[in-house]
Order: sequence, then structure tokens, then C-alpha cells
Amino acid sequence: MSQQVLHPMVKLQRHVRSLVESGVLKPTDGVWKIAFLYQDKWDFWKQELEAFEFSMKDPVSELLSVQQWDED
Repeated sequence: MSQQVLHPMVKLQRHVRSLVESGVLKPTDGVWKIAFLYQDKWDFWKQELEAFEFSMKDPVSELLSVQQWDED
């Protein structure tokens, strides 16, 4: 039995989705607001987001709309 390893961005996306569903974040909030929640790990996540061509001004809804995280 093999276990599938989730892409780190899938984990971030799931966490952000739960924050939106709980009302902590709004879909219209900028991605930069995630920095408040990931203070000590923000540099890593910011680099990951930028590698997928996200701007810190993009709305959280853009992050949530990604169907698959492929790296070329």
C-alpha cells in the first residue's frame, strides 16, 4: 500500500480554505494576509506562492481556485 504525498501548496490551500470557511479570511482578502497567520514560516510560503506566479495583492480566492499544483 503506497501513501500519496501531498504537495505543500495543497496543504496551504486546505488551511486557507478552512480559514475562509470559518470567517478568519475573506475570499477577497489579499494573499499577503496569510503572512499574519504564518509569521515564522512566511518567507517559505511567500517564495512558494511567487514560484506559482502569485502576487501578494492577488485575492485569496485565486489561491483557492487552483485545481492542481504541477511543477514544470
